[in-house]
Amino acid sequence: MKITFLGTGTSQGVPVIACPCDVCQKGSAKDKRLRSSVLIETDNVTIVIDAGPDFRYQMLRADVLHLDAVLVTHSHKDHIAGLDDVRSYNYLQRRAMDVYASKRDQEEIKREFSYAFSDNDYPGLPSFNLIDIKDGLNISGVRVDVLRALHMRMEVYGYRIGDFAYITDTNYLPADTMAKLLDCKVIVLNALRRQEHVSHYNLEKAVRVLEFLRPERAYLTHISHFMGFHDEVEKELPDFIRPAYDGLSFDL
Repeated sequence: MKITFLGTGTSQGVPVIACPCDVCQKGSAKDKRLRSSVLIETDNVTIVIDAGPDFRYQMLRADVLHLDAVLVTHSHKDHIAGLDDVRSYNYLQRRAMDVYASKRDQEEIKREFSYAFSDNDYPGLPSFNLIDIKDGLNISGVRVDVLRALHMRMEVYGYRIGDFAYITDTNYLPADTMAKLLDCKVIVLNALRRQEHVSHYNLEKAVRVLEFLRPERAYLTHISHFMGFHDEVEKELPDFIRPAYDGLSFDL
């Protein structure tokens, strides 16, 4: 299984438009962050978790020529706004794109992309096959376990595929999700900034969770410009935890 971080930024990305801060103005390549998304490739299937506003560019940059499914963590704009761009895959693969989402998030997708669900047969519209989130998903023979979490009071979904787990936009992991992660080798968890936040783990709390779970490797994602420079944050972390960056790729 190959994992590629397509984006590791928060809802505004980094740099933030017109922001004069040092991270936005002077950051290195690792401080340039598109909206959070990850690509998972196995011998049987190619999956993307979330398709935010940068989806088109992310697919082009990573040269993703075939896509089997999109897993949606939740329906906030920075995680679904790019779904319209599955149109190219619809055309080339001659089928609707499988989009796995909760019933609540499916309704939001239908509102956001109402033109794709109308009776209008206008050519070129995106085509979605909406599939309910449930425990033990099977995508072309690949098992996907659902990891429930809270984004303040909103239920969101992380996913575990083999020994890889990905959870973003959360400030609370319930006990059953923690139990599903105890033997996981690689865990990705959101860490928005240093200061506490109402709906996201900050750096301190994310590290605390990962030190409890103690995977072989862990990566932080959904990082804002308030976190500071990538290279400086990296020096502060335990050896097994690293801030992810756009384009980071590894085999598992």
